[in-house]
Amino acid sequence: MPENTTELKRSLGLIDATMIVAGSMIGSGIFIVSATMSRAVGSAGYLILLWIITGIITVMAALSYGELAGMMPKAGGQFVYIQRAFGNLIAFLYGWTVFTVIQAGVIAAVGVAFANYTAIFFPELNNQIISFANDTFVITWKQILAIMSILFLTYSNTRGIRNGKMVQLIFTSTKLVALFLLIVLGIAMAFKSNTLAENFKNAWEAATTTVNPDGTISIKHLVGFALLGAMGSTIINSLFSADAWNNVTFIAGEIKDPRKNIPRSLFLGTLIVTLLYVLTNIAYLALLPLKGDPAATDAYHQGIQFATNDRVAGSAATIIFGNTALYIMAALIMVSTFGCNNGLILAGARVYYAMAKEKLFLKKAGELNENAVPSFALWTQCIWACALCLSGTYSDLVNYSAFASMIFYIVTISGLFILRKKEPDTERPYKAFGYPVIPALYILSALAICTILIIYDTRNTGFGLICVALGIPVYYFTQRKKTVLADN
Repeated sequence: MPENTTELKRSLGLIDATMIVAGSMIGSGIFIVSATMSRAVGSAGYLILLWIITGIITVMAALSYGELAGMMPKAGGQFVYIQRAFGNLIAFLYGWTVFTVIQAGVIAAVGVAFANYTAIFFPELNNQIISFANDTFVITWKQILAIMSILFLTYSNTRGIRNGKMVQLIFTSTKLVALFLLIVLGIAMAFKSNTLAENFKNAWEAATTTVNPDGTISIKHLVGFALLGAMGSTIINSLFSADAWNNVTFIAGEIKDPRKNIPRSLFLGTLIVTLLYVLTNIAYLALLPLKGDPAATDAYHQGIQFATNDRVAGSAATIIFGNTALYIMAALIMVSTFGCNNGLILAGARVYYAMAKEKLFLKKAGELNENAVPSFALWTQCIWACALCLSGTYSDLVNYSAFASMIFYIVTISGLFILRKKEPDTERPYKAFGYPVIPALYILSALAICTILIIYDTRNTGFGLICVALGIPVYYFTQRKKTVLADN
């Protein structure tokens, strides 16, 4: 029987790395969140502006990360950067939050999204298996399917990086092509109708639209700080849809020529997805009116704001393909979420592997199997993600995982300034584009969004902060335990 290997294999090229960036970013969000955002701002101009700002923020962060990735082309990525700049405690808090919320929580949520859309083809998946406490805790076949998908992808990734690479390449290519077709067909329809022109007639008249208990709607016009607050609190939806781009840094130990390929893949992947997201929203606006009626029975009159179950992409596809669109979009989102989860599962385990190497995680997570992958770390992540599928808390985890991610993006990019000062002579094959202006702009933008979220979404941001803070006693407890064992 082959022995476990001790080093990761560098077998991923630039295309593979770019596919991991793009594939990890494109999940179910782009097909759904524009409905929520359009209700929050009620304006085609501000909707597109929010997606453009999201893209700019994401690309700015990616350009800044490129320098850190070139300096430290090691497995673990962001964990390694934070440790070098800020030390073990902050690095542990990042790894702790990745494990408990950011990575495992999103894997669970994406797994459930995959199951939800599979249930369109197989409605029996909605059936309950068991319930407790007067139906306050319910397990359905959808949750079991979500778990099975996570188990399958975890097993596939334990068989070697080649398996994970092929799954990522196939599924990411498929969803990129599908999104491109939706964009082309949607914009082509704009020449046959005046929907796009109508949506942009009053492009900068913003308003929040809410549905009252009696089914009527209330509209609150937005100007000044009210508009800024609405934009700042709803941009978290597009930021979450564009998150996970940094996952490629976690697998730096398996990328060929990482000093060049990681910065390039970060830039290319985030730029490609940004363009796709903006164009996809233009396609939505070309096919559907932004404002709609929640009582309407057809996709066109429901509009983007009140698309059935917020499935904007499905409503848009209905205009192109008719009644078969529901199944077409369901299949597309199944492909998208399955491929997204493969990238998340593949990358996340490398963080725990890097932590274990620094004695900040379970020791066995730092071991590689005969296929040169951290299988114990993969299965540990899998178990927690599966538990979250059953817990019923995954939707909340999604809401505040984006906030927790942004906190550590700020920390990491702040580390760029610290390391420039602490280690001026360290080799930097790639230097952050626009330093210090672009990294500083990212930090200021992210801080502004976090501040607005704390004010307007205190519950979810509070949970995110509590989760991070819980890592502090865990860190000191584990360090003290190690000290006691060493003394004995």
